Amino acid sequence: MLSFFRTYAPYQYISLMVLLLIIRIPFLISPLPLLIPELNWMLVGEQMSQGYLLYRDIWDSVSPLSALVYRVLHALFGRSQGALHAMATVVSVFQIVYFNYVMNNRDVYPDRNFWPGLLYALFLHLSFDCLTLSPVLLSTSFLLLAFGTLIKQLERQGVTDEVFEVGIYVGLAALCYLPSAVFIIWASASLLLFTGATFRQHSLTLFGFAFPVAVTVLFYYLNDSLDDFNRNLLASVFRVRQYALSDYRALIVSLIVPLGIGVLGFFSLFNSPNRYVNFQQRCQQIMLFWAFAAVLTIALMPFIAPMGFLIFVPPMAFFAVLYFMNVRKAWLAELTFTGLVALMLGIFYQGALGILPGINVGRLDKLQVKPSPLPGDIRNQKLLVIGEDLSAYWQNRPATPYLNWDLAKYDLRNLDNYEAVVNVYAHFREDPPTYIIDRENVVEKLFQRAPALGAMYRPTGTPGVYQRR
Repeated sequence: MLSFFRTYAPYQYISLMVLLLIIRIPFLISPLPLLIPELNWMLVGEQMSQGYLLYRDIWDSVSPLSALVYRVLHALFGRSQGALHAMATVVSVFQIVYFNYVMNNRDVYPDRNFWPGLLYALFLHLSFDCLTLSPVLLSTSFLLLAFGTLIKQLERQGVTDEVFEVGIYVGLAALCYLPSAVFIIWASASLLLFTGATFRQHSLTLFGFAFPVAVTVLFYYLNDSLDDFNRNLLASVFRVRQYALSDYRALIVSLIVPLGIGVLGFFSLFNSPNRYVNFQQRCQQIMLFWAFAAVLTIALMPFIAPMGFLIFVPPMAFFAVLYFMNVRKAWLAELTFTGLVALMLGIFYQGALGILPGINVGRLDKLQVKPSPLPGDIRNQKLLVIGEDLSAYWQNRPATPYLNWDLAKYDLRNLDNYEAVVNVYAHFREDPPTYIIDRENVVEKLFQRAPALGAMYRPTGTPGVYQRR
């Protein structure tokens, strides 16, 4: 396969797209399980489509630009997991094509071929959760655009005011996935160390980054929701940790092969340092800085899953290409690549389809939507789920702003505070749920603090489930 994609011709873009579709075709026959984050994003899009304002009327930590995309998708397709996967494929195609284009058009490597796109397409399949339209996937698109603009400056005699675009792209990436904001450090350090950017141009980069963020802040200020924006988004990046959704075992299994090849590619540079011109060496250093910035985002992730590590795909693919270029024997490169494909796709399909019975590798059980605790005849009702498991919302609609449990704790875990009780009571009066599903044992205390709410609900035959009288 490496020899086939060594040919540098426009028709190879079609070959890459065909390869991507071949990898994903099985999921048209056997649909993927619905994931809790997917359901969460669909609920956010649905509520925004109904006129609710994110962070004020919807307590969730999803970043605003991603939420806007989910709102548009809901307006077009309703609650559709297929729409998330189809749009994710479109975004993936853009990233593959753009990554391959930049690497060849800018002569980042000594030889022009389609290996960058090939490896990028392969590494996008770390796990089946990477097939959905996650905020990380959206954010990575803008970071790739920032990288393309950044290395364009390396080819010129002097840095131009296009560095403003770099800041804009990083700012938009942060509005898709807030931890991506650390990449402004990557952009600034790259300009400082590898270009002759002036103080004015550094300022332009920072202003470009701040501009879309400032527009978003102004929007929430004008809607009298700045405190909600700060608590539910800006502060949440340091405090929201959905540990119940984390799957470390699946992450290690998914990352060990592509990360290993990427590391080998980096160390292969020390065996052939004279092969690369100064521009190419600086591109390698910039991509290494990308990897360092991506590591910083790990501490800010709300939960640990392979989809959160899509931000590592560009540096892994970048250095993996270098590894295969530095293998001197063609047959050894082909054999290694064949093993890489077999291992990655084997892990990928095993996690998604469970081909081999009894091997629970990469199934992401903690992320999957579980059967609802409600009776099957309860549908299209307004619910409040107190806890991280949002499964009951799949056939129903959310009520009150308390969508994200980690954020709802500000009120529901603080019921000894008079202001918190008043807030909960006000939210119930404005948007009362028909059913309450209490997985955190807070309802009894809430009814004690607010007897008027207690009079509105009665326990059902299902433990932890209350119905409105």
